[in-house]
Amino acid sequence: DVSAGSRKRKRKMGMYNFVPKKKSKVLKVTETDLSEELPLCCCRMETPCSGESLSQTEHTCMATESVDGLVSRCQRSVLKHEMMRPSNTVHLLVLCEDHRAGMVKHQCCPGCGLFCRAGSFMECRPYGSISHRFHRGCASVIKAQSFCPHCGEDATGAQEVTVPKTVSNPVTVPKAEPVLPSVPAVPAVYPVALLPMLIQPPHPLSFVYSMKPKKVKYHTKQLYISAHHGELQKVIHLLVDGKDPNYLMYSQNKRTPLHAAASEGHQEVCHMLVQAGANLDMFDEEQRTPLMDACENNHLDTVKYLLRAGAALSHKDIKGSTCLHLAAKLGHYDVVQHLLSKASKQVNCQDDGGWTPITWAIEYKHRELVLLLLSRGADVNIRDKEENICLHWAALSGSNDIAQILLDARCDLHAVNVHGDSTLHIAARENQLECVTLLLSQGADVNLKNREGETPLDCCIYSSKVWVSLKTNKKLTDARRSRDSHREKVLSRDISRGYEAVPIACVNGVDSDSCPDNYKYVPDSCVTSPINIDKDITHLQHCVCTDDCSSNTCMCAQLSLRCWYDKEGRLPLEFCQKEPPVLFECNHACSCWRSCRNRVVQNGLRARLQLYKTQRMGWGVRALQDIPQGTFICEYVGEIITDAEADGRENDSFLFTLDNKVGDVHCIDARLFGNIGRFINHLCEPNLLAVRVFTMHQDLRFPRIAFFSRKPIQSGDQIGFDYGDHFWKVKSKYYSCQCFSPRCRHSSAARAQSLERVTAPAQQSCPWWGSFSPLSPL
Repeated sequence: DVSAGSRKRKRKMGMYNFVPKKKSKVLKVTETDLSEELPLCCCRMETPCSGESLSQTEHTCMATESVDGLVSRCQRSVLKHEMMRPSNTVHLLVLCEDHRAGMVKHQCCPGCGLFCRAGSFMECRPYGSISHRFHRGCASVIKAQSFCPHCGEDATGAQEVTVPKTVSNPVTVPKAEPVLPSVPAVPAVYPVALLPMLIQPPHPLSFVYSMKPKKVKYHTKQLYISAHHGELQKVIHLLVDGKDPNYLMYSQNKRTPLHAAASEGHQEVCHMLVQAGANLDMFDEEQRTPLMDACENNHLDTVKYLLRAGAALSHKDIKGSTCLHLAAKLGHYDVVQHLLSKASKQVNCQDDGGWTPITWAIEYKHRELVLLLLSRGADVNIRDKEENICLHWAALSGSNDIAQILLDARCDLHAVNVHGDSTLHIAARENQLECVTLLLSQGADVNLKNREGETPLDCCIYSSKVWVSLKTNKKLTDARRSRDSHREKVLSRDISRGYEAVPIACVNGVDSDSCPDNYKYVPDSCVTSPINIDKDITHLQHCVCTDDCSSNTCMCAQLSLRCWYDKEGRLPLEFCQKEPPVLFECNHACSCWRSCRNRVVQNGLRARLQLYKTQRMGWGVRALQDIPQGTFICEYVGEIITDAEADGRENDSFLFTLDNKVGDVHCIDARLFGNIGRFINHLCEPNLLAVRVFTMHQDLRFPRIAFFSRKPIQSGDQIGFDYGDHFWKVKSKYYSCQCFSPRCRHSSAARAQSLERVTAPAQQSCPWWGSFSPLSPL
């Protein structure tokens, strides 16, 4: 129902076009909290010393230099004990004067905490004279784009530089004195046999190993194998031996040891690798991160640890899937629940095929997961790239119980995709009897044709149970429509309860719905909040006419450029319909009679109208008499509210914005208070025209919205006006126009033709256009 039943915003902006109101609050940078997933540069900040006596090791500089993969330790004495660090993800360090100066100059990498003063590294120069140094793998990544971890500038502008090593560099730390990692911020559980090996470290990035180094030398790939098997002690030994925790296993799609440990749920191994400098957000060939592997394999504890350690939730793999997509697809309820507690805004995130997490849960029949996602705000009417909604996928999978849940969540039963297939088409084609029965019981149209001209009956297997069910329903539907076409039930003799001079009846010849009663009928717009409308009679410009205000000397007519009403109270044929002028009618300060020519809208509704149930557009309004062009039909009446209050209202189906570019913006909301105007539908060939009119006041912020006939209207015709191309540009992804006009611009077929016109030049210039299709959840 485009007019009254729609759950989406039906926003009337401007005077002649309907445009959805955009929310004022938008995300500034990304969908996740960057303070939890990215290092924050603090190279020039000092943390005061606690005042306690320092150990012998803390009198020595704690800086570690990195030169092309070789790590060396500074041995200089410390003069100042104020601690520094390059980012919030690195332990605090006590530094010598040389390294303190290097820290202030941004020569310490915020990702790993190693100084970049010799060898090859990346250098960002955002201000020309200042250089920011970091390792390529430590760049901040947001939506597959790299940024400098110091200043946040685009890392594509950074250059790789090589500085030769000088003899003044610190002495390399001998391997004879390896040490275990410091006590981590996130507690880890170690085997009993390993406890004697853990001692307090002198350096947060060092390792202490009390056993003598073994003479056996392993290849770096052994670190990947040991991480995969969860061999914690061997992983520690290999890390102490200098093996790279970010080693890429090319035979395993360039996965790192952290990928291997996370996919198997080895939390302790993950912790050791992270402490040794493993990149939490390293991609493999499919752009999967270790967190994605843990989510896909249902390792909840490992997922929790990686998130605490700073792993990013917003990354997408090569198919556009997030961690939430992967967990929802496989039905990992606890993992999905935890991810939603950390990033609830991703509940409606779409992958490259346009599918949301709930789409995957429906496809694989994870009922409990569907209920969870719905409770967290999943939108069941989001369309994928082929404009399928959730109910299409439920019909495809044959999930009768999930289909009922979606219908209860107000999923659009009559939605069609780019092929014109409704949910009933899909269920019939897949021979899903229970889904077909459910959809028919909810009112699915058995006679609806897709773009190939097929009804659901044409899509199913001949003589199957589905075919018999559809055939029987078609006969009953045709018989009922034939019977009801000659008889409409009168639900109300006058929905205005006598407030209008002409009664407005309500009839229904389509279904068993009763007369709408979820609003209060009011003949004039009202206010329910403190809004100051200038109604001071002394502020009104008025006329002193003694005739019927038809002359050019009438002050009110001059405000409107001229008196636009003829003696019958209609607009003339030359009245501009593209940009209608503002009309100022005579008011109660004028000297003219109440019956003068320049009083039409204030006299109220005079045309005979009827509220009736349409076949495809919900409730609509039709004329019960022939109406000449230029006749006043009715006014759009409702509750006058501020624009800020409109943004805060959940149901936005009846908002009309009074955008006059004068003062603050206000809206008319006809959801709770309204008249017959709230039921008028969209027509691509409209017969109504919206005009701004002032009657009892002249506060330019609050015009009355009056509808006039823009062409002759025959008795029995539905009345409607054009919501505007901008409205359909936004709302076409939720529903299509049902006016069935030969010139309809917003139907599914019209949108498909428009898409073909856009893609045709690309197809001609690119022979492989359209040959690639992303992996479908079918």
